[in-house]
Amino acid sequence: MRIGIDAHAIGSQTAGNETYIKNLIEALAAIDSENEYVLFFTRPDVAESWRGRFRNFRVCLVRPHVRYLRIPFSLPLAVWRTGVDLLHVQYVAPPICPRPVVATIHDLSFEHLPQMYTPRERWLFKLAIGYTARRAARILTVSEYSARDIRATYRVPPERIVVTPEGVSALFVPVRDPARLQAVRQRYGIARDYILSVGSLQPRKNLVRLIHAYVNLRRRDDDVDHQLVIVGKKGWLYQDIFRAARESPFVEDIIFTGYVPEEDLPALYSGATVFVYPSIFEGFGLPVLEAMACGVPVITSNSSSLPEVVGEAAILVNPYDERAIEVALRQVVWNAELRRELSERGLRRAQQFSWRRTAELTVRAYEEVVRSRAKSERAASAQAMSVSR
Repeated sequence: MRIGIDAHAIGSQTAGNETYIKNLIEALAAIDSENEYVLFFTRPDVAESWRGRFRNFRVCLVRPHVRYLRIPFSLPLAVWRTGVDLLHVQYVAPPICPRPVVATIHDLSFEHLPQMYTPRERWLFKLAIGYTARRAARILTVSEYSARDIRATYRVPPERIVVTPEGVSALFVPVRDPARLQAVRQRYGIARDYILSVGSLQPRKNLVRLIHAYVNLRRRDDDVDHQLVIVGKKGWLYQDIFRAARESPFVEDIIFTGYVPEEDLPALYSGATVFVYPSIFEGFGLPVLEAMACGVPVITSNSSSLPEVVGEAAILVNPYDERAIEVALRQVVWNAELRRELSERGLRRAQQFSWRRTAELTVRAYEEVVRSRAKSERAASAQAMSVSR
């Protein structure tokens, strides 16, 4: 097989989408030396950094003169020119593609939480992702929760949906080296013990309620002086997040790091007292898995896919209840035994996920699509021959 993968997210600092496709490609290279892969990039510097990295992987640069022409025109043209047997995309496929499409759809948050997106984003997502879901030869998604949601929302037959849970990179292990922990603290202006949250700055991540819970914790407990460290690039509709921090009496103790390179994250996770991920809606929630792999106690939401990912290894809270988030924070901050127990459970839970398994399931889906296409072509050819006779 010759498989095309849309890798434009690499280098874009788009958090989950970039992490997913980067780790998937690396895992595919580790397990599959037989098939040929063509990676479609949009940034010349990124394309060059991947050129020649793996023997059976080619790099193709797709650079439209107008940004919004990439998906409908430049990408399908590149698919045709490179002669791939299928194209793997995230979320949005070309409306017309010369080869079958495998689409990874992580979640449908825009369908269920429209108020957390701009009107333009809502319209584009519903149109483009809905079309992709209905037309793709296979839909890959990252949790059973998302698989059920896609089936119900778009009436997709279950045999066209494949669950390929995300993994955790070998980079994410507990960091014990005091010098490395101190270096990352200094780099991001962290002066004391800290509560950590990681994720793009957007309404769905529920950071306003986290800030309010943190403020109430500090107000009610004078002995808690932890800083709140929020890691993530600005997404959209993030103004309320910064407003909540500015209006807080503890504004000096709320640190926004912006985008953090992946190599700094293990030390940031490992040095935290507790990791909090109160997201309202997730298809998987990769930061909770990374946090567990680094041995930090986790508090997360009791909604969407998050209970499925953490199992019994985290404290679950109602993401709409600021008081519940505050109480969970107080429990973990003050209870060393609870922190130790959550850390051990998290480390065990994280071992159940690997990018290798993600890649194995993905290759199996590729093979099914190519076999199905070949079978259809043979049937069409036989029918044409019988008609001609």
